[in-house]
Amino acid sequence: MSDTYSLDHIDPDIKKILRKTLNSEEIDKEEALKLLMVTGKEFFALQQVADQLRYEKKEDFVTFVVNRNINFTNVCYQSCKFCSFSVSAKDENAFLLSNDSIKIKVEEAKKADCSEVCIQGGINPELSFQYYIDLLKSVKEIDPKIHIHAFSPQEVWFMSKLYQSSIEDVLKELKKAGLDSMPGTAAEILVDKIRKEICPNKISTDQWIKIIKLAHGKNIPTTSTMMYGHIEGLKDRIEHLDILREIQKDTRGITEFVPLPFIKDNPFLSKQNKFTLQWNYGIDDLRLFCVARIFFNNYIDNIQCSWVKLGPKFAQISLNYGVNDFSGTLMEENISKSAGAEFGEYLSPQEIIEIIKSAGKKPVQRDTVYNNLNYY
Repeated sequence: MSDTYSLDHIDPDIKKILRKTLNSEEIDKEEALKLLMVTGKEFFALQQVADQLRYEKKEDFVTFVVNRNINFTNVCYQSCKFCSFSVSAKDENAFLLSNDSIKIKVEEAKKADCSEVCIQGGINPELSFQYYIDLLKSVKEIDPKIHIHAFSPQEVWFMSKLYQSSIEDVLKELKKAGLDSMPGTAAEILVDKIRKEICPNKISTDQWIKIIKLAHGKNIPTTSTMMYGHIEGLKDRIEHLDILREIQKDTRGITEFVPLPFIKDNPFLSKQNKFTLQWNYGIDDLRLFCVARIFFNNYIDNIQCSWVKLGPKFAQISLNYGVNDFSGTLMEENISKSAGAEFGEYLSPQEIIEIIKSAGKKPVQRDTVYNNLNYY
């Protein structure tokens, strides 16, 4: 990339970092933190460099997946302070889907030409390990070709307690039953001092890392996520990104990074006076997307926006800030909606295609592991 106005007239330290990344050199945590705080001309330079790196990896293609979410239970004993989806087993709104109900949802996904079902649920103490196995088998009975993207590291850890066996054995049995890949959720912020405040009953950072690496070792690829904009600081965000990058250096099993802004409307975390919440306003999100693109350069190629949390209009804007994937059609989305997200549960493939095209990009339907299926 040649010198441009935005790189010629900026802070020399920021210019040095951006030049470094344009030369495909890895930036460190301190440099990433500096980028995460830029404003003004330096922010526009950050955007330009992140967009250039996106173009070098993906040209102007923006991918999306035709999928449906299936949340099989909302019963959960974890009591995470950011969650408005989970309820106790005694709650009048508690549910647990039967195999027959799940099969109906998979039939709907098949009719909608979905290539993927994404399956996650609460940590429900009434379940058995066999429930999870039967769930996977039920999906494959309806459509052996559909990709099952299911179960967070937290769920896998819970299954190991139910099965009274190792994580390795659980992953082996899940894969045998039909599991194709895993969402890298339950990550929130991978800093234990933050986790102890927002999700004290969840697995630790080290446990999350171990489960993700073991999945990769079993040839089960995963996504990676970060829920940001609550009580964490900028250094915590960079620490989280660094953990993901180190995993990817070791395993190369991460398919994408998905930044997930905290939805503040309904969760208990928003109502506790003891916490000072770090609200994000537009530029904060865009800075993070750009820094993720730069920090993961040469390691994680795909940066995904969450249109459910950002809204389709702002998600469209993110396509000029290092983002190259528009997520999926979803068909059903309960977790963000319960927290107060206002942007619906479904976008048709046609709507997504138009959103991408009107951003000046080229839409491509992909599968879960980023094989391109259809160009538009």
